[in-house]
Amino acid sequence: MKTDSIFYRLFQEFPDIFFELISNPTATATGYQFSSVEIKQTAFRIDGVFLPNEPQKPIYFVEVQFQPDSEIYSRLFTEINLYLRQNQPENDWFAAVIYPTRSIDTAPIKHYRESFASGRITRIYLDELGENASLPIGIATIKLVIENEDKAVQEARELITRTSQEIESVKQKQQLLQIIETILIYKLPKMDIKEIQEMFELSDLKKTRVYQQAFEEGKMEGKTEGKTEGVQEGERIGKLQAVTPMLAAGLTVEQIAQALGLTVDEVRQVSQEQSAK
Repeated sequence: MKTDSIFYRLFQEFPDIFFELISNPTATATGYQFSSVEIKQTAFRIDGVFLPNEPQKPIYFVEVQFQPDSEIYSRLFTEINLYLRQNQPENDWFAAVIYPTRSIDTAPIKHYRESFASGRITRIYLDELGENASLPIGIATIKLVIENEDKAVQEARELITRTSQEIESVKQKQQLLQIIETILIYKLPKMDIKEIQEMFELSDLKKTRVYQQAFEEGKMEGKTEGKTEGVQEGERIGKLQAVTPMLAAGLTVEQIAQALGLTVDEVRQVSQEQSAK
């Protein structure tokens, strides 16, 4: 499961969730923009950064770590120090590392213990946040990522109900439901899209952000290539062009074939061509 992309999408669309995680007021999010930051002339990229719109507010660096990594803290501090050197911000900074469980946090901290002791670095263990029913809906959605299949099914149903009842904004309600659906697609790989739709009474995949972004990207390319080949062929090309971004989003060959109305062999051929590049 591509946990990084799920978390960064959550923080992009619901930045208040991050500030809830670090026990800050959710209103703090209004003064920040979440993005990735490239460090020039190095092999580093900081994927999650909350950049403030005022110099008196701190910068927040975010790292999502779901595998043991003995070098995570040396790498994180190197990236942060390079960023500070290259950009010379007036702002103070803090960092948060998000783990599924404490057992994954195995890297030594002795060279950085002052930063941990001062609270500059916060470690968050998702399985220690409490029961989902007692958590804010955004944090409960994050916890869905770490649940096993059986519990994920139960928690997803409750989250869908809570989303419908607690989120007033139609746009935010749709965004959160789309994120929940995307997590379910990853969590339940043995189920096809139709089964997931029927089980959770969610919208058709063609209405979700994963499909819309991928298909629109491919459709535009397909229209350009298909102008002289007729409408039908243009549509087919558009569907084939949509396969690549949908593969990158983590959907299986079978799920993409069903969603686009293509054969499994057609999708697999595109996948093989991409792997060969």
